[in-house]
Amino acid sequence: MLNPTLLSSPLPWSAWMSRVTGCVSAALLLVVAACSGSSGDAAGGGAPAGGRGGAPMATPVDITTLALQQVEDAGEYVGTVKSRRSTTIQPQVEGFLTRIAVTSGQRVAAGAVLAQIDSAPQQAAIAAMESTRAAREADTQFARQQAERTKALLAIGAVSVQEVERADAALAAAGAQLKALDEQIRQARIELAYAQVTAPTSGVVGDIPVRVGDRVTRATRLMTVDDNAGLEAYINVPVQDAPRLKPGLVVRLIGEGGEVLATEKIYFVANNVDDTQTVLAKATLGAGALRFRADQFIRAQIIWAEVPWLLVPLNAVTRVGGQFFAFVAETGEGGALVARMRPVTLGAVVGNNYLVKGGLTEGERLITGGIQKIGDGSPVTAGGR
Repeated sequence: MLNPTLLSSPLPWSAWMSRVTGCVSAALLLVVAACSGSSGDAAGGGAPAGGRGGAPMATPVDITTLALQQVEDAGEYVGTVKSRRSTTIQPQVEGFLTRIAVTSGQRVAAGAVLAQIDSAPQQAAIAAMESTRAAREADTQFARQQAERTKALLAIGAVSVQEVERADAALAAAGAQLKALDEQIRQARIELAYAQVTAPTSGVVGDIPVRVGDRVTRATRLMTVDDNAGLEAYINVPVQDAPRLKPGLVVRLIGEGGEVLATEKIYFVANNVDDTQTVLAKATLGAGALRFRADQFIRAQIIWAEVPWLLVPLNAVTRVGGQFFAFVAETGEGGALVARMRPVTLGAVVGNNYLVKGGLTEGERLITGGIQKIGDGSPVTAGGR
């Protein structure tokens, strides 16, 4: 019903109609709101709708029961590949290098000619000693004849015993000089043979730092010959881990991409600590030796033992402010499952899992999937995907 004061108001007709229209609109809104409330009460019996003050819905998640698993207790160290048949070739005579018969990377057999050193001085020395030997041999022959002649004269009383002894002494001296000269010639011939440098073992020729025409001495390094059939892994283990070292431990050699290149066993452990405070362990490279080269650096993983350990998947862990957390499903009121956020202490990564050092125990139900949809205290149910 309209207010009589509005009719008697001196307002213009347009203003008066605007006020009347506003009052009618407000009344209509009140009626619509009242009708909506009545409909909701009739449909729900006065109970609030889900999500407006009611119990929240349980979130489907993946749940697994934690159990101990056998995990390798291993340590990774830096090693070096060494060759037991790596030979450094050095000349045994001095002279000018006249020929290099091989190239770097070439495979050679034992006894193959590697280089030639000028042998003219040795040949001249041998020729001179052989000439001298002829004179010494003639002297020895004459001394022998004199000794025999003197003994014949002694038999008829023509000479004294002293003359015979003097002749025997001259023969012995001439024989000794001839023998000494023969030894000098033999030594010279050996040095002449050394002018031709040969490979002591079969293998692959390494770097050749010398050139034809260089003067070489006994200390000059001509080249190396390496045989990959005799490779070993030299592993330097820090002294704090040394008490665990023993022959027979399995060692894996790891490639740059994390792949296992070879699996061998330690056969030697040094008794002393070197200058870098590490202990040397050795393992022979067998079938996988051809995948390595001498003096190559490698990653070596020593397997200390297999121990039972709890593991959690990488995607089941979250990190907040430098602390790692995991969700476990606990039984709440009425038997419903509730997610609980648990701080955990983690160890190394093994495959797609973390080693658990603390915060979780065997038999607990770990939430491994759907953790991005839940929080601490959220109701959950198994079977999420």
